[in-house]
Amino acid sequence: MWANLSVGLLAVSFASSVAASDCVPSEWGPEDQVGAANRITPERTVAAAQLVKQGASHPLGIVIEPGMPAYPPRTTQLQVVQPDLHFRSEGSHKYGWPVSSNDDLVQMWLGTGPQIDGLGHLGEDGEFYNCHRGEEISPITGLTKLDISQIPPLVARGVLINLASHFDVEHLSGGRPVSERDIQAAMKAQGVSVGEGDVVLFHTGWTDAKLSSAPDEWNSTIPGITNDAARYLASLKPVAVGADTWGLGAVPPAPGDKVFYDHAILLKQNGIYILETMNTGRLAREGVSEFMFVLGQARLKGAVQMIINPVAMW
Repeated sequence: MWANLSVGLLAVSFASSVAASDCVPSEWGPEDQVGAANRITPERTVAAAQLVKQGASHPLGIVIEPGMPAYPPRTTQLQVVQPDLHFRSEGSHKYGWPVSSNDDLVQMWLGTGPQIDGLGHLGEDGEFYNCHRGEEISPITGLTKLDISQIPPLVARGVLINLASHFDVEHLSGGRPVSERDIQAAMKAQGVSVGEGDVVLFHTGWTDAKLSSAPDEWNSTIPGITNDAARYLASLKPVAVGADTWGLGAVPPAPGDKVFYDHAILLKQNGIYILETMNTGRLAREGVSEFMFVLGQARLKGAVQMIINPVAMW
């Protein structure tokens, strides 16, 4: 079901996309490769650290399992091996003591489960962040620019906007669009403000409600922001925007919107990172709307995106 929906939505999206106009270099200069991560400053990091009052911490990455649903054709496979089986009986001959060991091999798409979308993930009409052309930076051996290894540690003030609470539901329904006005109303009602250099997370309740109980539904649709809401969020100048869904924008999109175009607005046009499938349930239950956000992703040279487990501390 999702494969057909995905192909159809992408076809509509790309068919309706307007060719990119003359590119305007980033506000951080034509050589910049890290975008909104430039907003991480020592002063903002110190301010974020002051948010830790209780000493509580929470993993924002959900558990990844082989076979879990993911945007097709993404999959995860894990194999545990004993590379030197003779260690069990003959280890003492090699190392002087009876070694027993396990190693593991993993084959997976790095855009599975909790992830950060790098600036080389999605562009428009062959063009990516800061006017980089895909054919120039995207050999099969790995990105030569805009790859994940460029991103510095993201230590920032994190804010949670609880959309499920705002709409008085356990979870938003699949395809439910969240507009700029919805976001502003939720922020006002919950006393949440977004400042430059923040990390903004949305709690929709979708993954908590559907990942285990209805994986096909979880993977075929999501509530999410509209294209205009993405533009509004970009105007607030955050470092990253994320949600507890496998994407960020509504799928299927609101009438008149382009599917996944929130990615183009944030990544390509503004250098703002996207965080997907974040584990926001505990923050929502405990009413945590402001916290210290810490992420140091694996620095795999050439990678487009990366599975992550950021930490929220308060």
